[in-house]
Amino acid sequence: MVGCMLIHGFTGAPYEVEPLAAYFRNHTNWVVSVPTLPGHGEEETLRGVSFNQWIDTAEANLKELMKKCETVYVIGFSMGGVLAGYLATKYQVDKLVLLSAAIHYIHPIQMMKDIGGMITDLRRGTLLQNELFSRYSKKLKTTPVLASIEFRKLVQKLKPSFKSVSVPTIILQGKLDGMVPYKTAHTIYHLIDSDEKQICIMEKSKHLICHGEDQNDVIDKVFHFLTN
Repeated sequence: MVGCMLIHGFTGAPYEVEPLAAYFRNHTNWVVSVPTLPGHGEEETLRGVSFNQWIDTAEANLKELMKKCETVYVIGFSMGGVLAGYLATKYQVDKLVLLSAAIHYIHPIQMMKDIGGMITDLRRGTLLQNELFSRYSKKLKTTPVLASIEFRKLVQKLKPSFKSVSVPTIILQGKLDGMVPYKTAHTIYHLIDSDEKQICIMEKSKHLICHGEDQNDVIDKVFHFLTN
């Protein structure tokens, strides 16, 4: 039996990786696990949540999956990618998929372009139709400062573990990502110790790589990597 765990990002929820999870459910007989990290989800309550709780939850869900499955794949998006990389060094994971993995964060040039796009939409009266604005305006208002500090602590603690990643790994990164600089993918590629590793820069994708214009290509590349 094959198991696949997908981990969402900071302030996010399973919807961030749902296109991949849905594809696996529809095209395989895999056991698909998409945990919600503490304080996250549609009704997030991040106040008072520590980064260790995110690590503990990811580990607990992986252990449960490993009890059921002989082969286990781990996929992580953004902060979930940092968690996934760490898990691949601590447990017997067979393959690792890193999507917009946030070992670095905030791409200032692309962020300014995105803000410029929002200003243009504001002038046109179409700001509410701007995808980035609708997804992130609420987060900016509701995310506690201390939660952001916990996110940074998690990255600082787990990033060094990437040097010990030795399982087959694919790294996918959006070229237009305003949160994680796309060159981060190259940093990860050179950082990990795996003999089998590949990198894919998705030219039309922003941070939410599973929901961008390259969505079908992202799904195809991940599925091909996991099944070949």
